Amino acid sequence: MSQEQTASGERTSSADGVPLIEARNLTKYFGSVIALSGISITVRPGEVVCLLGDNGAGKSTLIKTLSGVHPPDEGEILIEGEPVNFSSPRDALQRGIATVYQDLAMIPLMSISRNFFLGSEPTTGVGPLRSYDGKTADRVTRTALRGMGIDLRDTNQPVGTLSGGERQSVAIARAIHFGAKVVILDEPTSALGVKEAGVVLRFINQARDAGVGVILITHNVNHAYPVGDRFSILDRGRLKGTYDKKDLTPAELLEHMGGGAELDELRHELEQPGDPAALVGLRPPEAEAPSAESSAS
Repeated sequence: MSQEQTASGERTSSADGVPLIEARNLTKYFGSVIALSGISITVRPGEVVCLLGDNGAGKSTLIKTLSGVHPPDEGEILIEGEPVNFSSPRDALQRGIATVYQDLAMIPLMSISRNFFLGSEPTTGVGPLRSYDGKTADRVTRTALRGMGIDLRDTNQPVGTLSGGERQSVAIARAIHFGAKVVILDEPTSALGVKEAGVVLRFINQARDAGVGVILITHNVNHAYPVGDRFSILDRGRLKGTYDKKDLTPAELLEHMGGGAELDELRHELEQPGDPAALVGLRPPEAEAPSAESSAS
């Protein structure tokens, strides 16, 4: 097992070189609630770090802190070894940290190429005569997507006609095309079927092969294990540990994520015989039979 942060707070490293992004002892408060407590993680070029945890574990707060939405109350963020202070997501994006949320920030009725360049549209002409350069947008979009393994027949088709997995892949390709060194993916496969999830996971592998650092947020071990190089597990705002893939099996990862004691307790509860009498109070009252008078009338 290779842990960046153990239960005692000791930090080690599983690889050499300067990380693309490093979080050191990040702590975040919302009033009296401790959302994050001393979180430390690193992401290096060509590496997929999976951030795992149940609902309320702090995954969303952590990625919003890394992407400039929430400033940390304690700790620091380093980009390629340099401490940074993000005041907004735009600051993070300018430093190469792009976040792809579940809603993808796409407009379904617009074309794929218009969505690809949304906010950064190429233009032709000068001054008041400038106009959107659709040919350049289509050509660049097609080339960028093909370079990442996505071959679309027509980039003029509405992005809403794509499958969920294809839309996720377009969003990731867009982030990489505009200079992202680290791509943070927020539950990209949560609403997808098996085949569509496979499309996204294959694209994550291609992004890693291109030297991009990826942070994959998920609670699905079956999606995390095939693509992950390291797995950081959060539990109620604390980092339980970071594990190398070679050091554990999917079953062991699930046990670390869910907690062996909790799973054993649940298994024990399920093995106990049920009491049918306990359900009597949950049944709706039976409808009363119609009286003889009401029947006669």
